[in-house]
Amino acid sequence: MSEDDPRAILGAWWASEIGARERSEARALAARLRRASDIEALTEPQVHALARRLNRGIERNPARLAHIVRVLAEVRKSDGRSLARKLGTAERGRGSAHLRFQRLVRSEGSDLEQAVRRVLPLVDRACDPGRLGADLLCWSDKVRTRWAFDYFGAEAPQQDETA
Repeated sequence: MSEDDPRAILGAWWASEIGARERSEARALAARLRRASDIEALTEPQVHALARRLNRGIERNPARLAHIVRVLAEVRKSDGRSLARKLGTAERGRGSAHLRFQRLVRSEGSDLEQAVRRVLPLVDRACDPGRLGADLLCWSDKVRTRWAFDYFGAEAPQQDETA
């Protein structure tokens, strides 16, 4: 991963600002973000530092940035696995698992934020925060496709670029 990779930027931001819950500053920021409205989240200096690092036109969509930091504030532990993979493993055998996942990948905007925040407790609030944040930043059919394969524990087929 390069320094400009959103996954690396978001993962490093999570680790330094809200991931180290043994620090009172990290606990306090995470608590404020979890309860924050869009405007309240955007008044945090750490969120603006993240926006500057991302430098991906996030200033044109500040609500997306607020959604991402609120979701990341719900993550308590980084374990290197994608949320979709962990969710697929955790939900196997539950009757509503498949429908819950389908609703999640169809979601957009604040509905996506709420759907992700609802499923995080099912995986003990642990996943790869950098990957989760980057996926939410670039939420698209390509990301949804990868989530579908991750959920079922399969490798996504490589697209043929010559076709």
